[in-house]
Amino acid sequence: MSRSHIPSIALLVPLFTLALLALTLPRMLQHCSATDAQKEEKTMDAKQPKKVFDSPLAGMWYEADAERLAAEIDHYIASADTEPIDTVQALVLPHAGYRYSGAAAAFGLKAAGRRQYKRVIVMGPSHRVFMDGYAHVSDATHIATPLGEVPLDLDAISALLKHPEFRVVRNVDASEHSVQIQLPLLQRALKSFQLVPIVIGNVDDESVKRMATILQDIVTPDTLVIASSDFTHYGAGFGYAPFVDHVLENLEKLDLGAWEHIRNKDEAGFRHYVDETGATICGRHPISILLSMLPGESEARLLKYDTSGRMTADTSTSVSYMSIAFTGLWPEKKTTPESTGVSEGSLSSQEKALLLKLARGMLEAYIITGKNATPEDLGIEITPAMRRTMGVFVTLNMNGQLRGCIGEIFPRRPLYEAVMERAIDAGVNDPRFRTVTEKELPMLEYEISALTPPMPVSSYRDIVLGKHGMVIQKNGHSAVFLPQVAPEQHWTLEETLTHLSLKAGLAADAWKEGASWTVFEAIVFNDQD
Repeated sequence: MSRSHIPSIALLVPLFTLALLALTLPRMLQHCSATDAQKEEKTMDAKQPKKVFDSPLAGMWYEADAERLAAEIDHYIASADTEPIDTVQALVLPHAGYRYSGAAAAFGLKAAGRRQYKRVIVMGPSHRVFMDGYAHVSDATHIATPLGEVPLDLDAISALLKHPEFRVVRNVDASEHSVQIQLPLLQRALKSFQLVPIVIGNVDDESVKRMATILQDIVTPDTLVIASSDFTHYGAGFGYAPFVDHVLENLEKLDLGAWEHIRNKDEAGFRHYVDETGATICGRHPISILLSMLPGESEARLLKYDTSGRMTADTSTSVSYMSIAFTGLWPEKKTTPESTGVSEGSLSSQEKALLLKLARGMLEAYIITGKNATPEDLGIEITPAMRRTMGVFVTLNMNGQLRGCIGEIFPRRPLYEAVMERAIDAGVNDPRFRTVTEKELPMLEYEISALTPPMPVSSYRDIVLGKHGMVIQKNGHSAVFLPQVAPEQHWTLEETLTHLSLKAGLAADAWKEGASWTVFEAIVFNDQD
């Protein structure tokens, strides 16, 4: 069976983290799920009866008495040495008990307090319930604190629950503080808003980008997005003590190294820094998702940095806190959305040729020089159509056989940028093949598949072979075929779905019931056109 156009399972492509017990299996776009006993997936009706979840944090993480709690928070905000900012669109706030991090959190809340936000999205990490590749959203209509009830944005939550990355998971709300700790602070600082509470599990780079893309669809200019995170957890109790002398100075240096990547909105650099240093930043995944969501013109400000070690004068154990504000505006949602899809007329023959030239030039420059080229280096002028946000796959063939294929299904950046990166990935990072050599470069044939945004369908019966690319999702496993796979293999629909199920690591007939389906279309063009 020819493998042409069957994409790589490289970590550059999967939507979810590979199952720990199946790292060697040829599965693509899959994730580990928690145990079935932990999961309880639901949909949400925006008109559902009132259901109040009583936050269990009062009396442990903050004051249980409403008057004393309000007075404490108001004191923190009044004492914060910062000014309100009109254009705060996002914050990174700490989530320790208020005696430790309340004062630091107040800096961000005071900065944002001048705006009237209709929606507040709070993303926090899951400390106790293991979730791999997905996030939890509450099925309540309100969350109650000593200061009153916070209404949830049911329409936004319903939109999230249409995607498998967002689920309702039993026991998370009862045991997780990272989101709920922010609510009394928000109640005093912002007064009236609707909440979208999200507890993020363990997610890989592709899941981060996918979640960011989904969340961007519910973000409006009157939305505030918060990533709830403490920074370095130092000491034997946290299993992290890379230095023993000058602890506070070294902690600050370590934390500010992470801040530099956040300041530059360098999500990949931030994740690499955390991995390289081992910095115990519990909310690294929410921060990564936020960085991936932010518009290019957003600017970051570090409003406050502190450590519990300084407060207690005990440096044997310490947790670091930052209050960070991002200024700018989330894009307006257009009544008639700008098309991100493709049709045969959306890319001219000249633009297709330029994209193929770009793919070839990028890979050749990288293989020969070890450096990335730019469109300017290659004499390529980027047109408006080439700047459209699209998913893409770049396929390399040699002598009629697949030599590499890597891409991204979900639209998250301009088409030309995706082509530049994925062309190099196809030649260097497809784990099924050795790296392309300089000698092979003249023999490579390039093919580009520019994709429409994926859309869910109710049944495999809605799939049209030759027209639709398809993604199957079932029991924590996923796999994808590009539209051209079935015609090239001369498969029937049943044969296609059987091979797709096997690729996902499922039984051959798993597609027949209980699977979720997503389809997309593509413009496919190559050197021979």
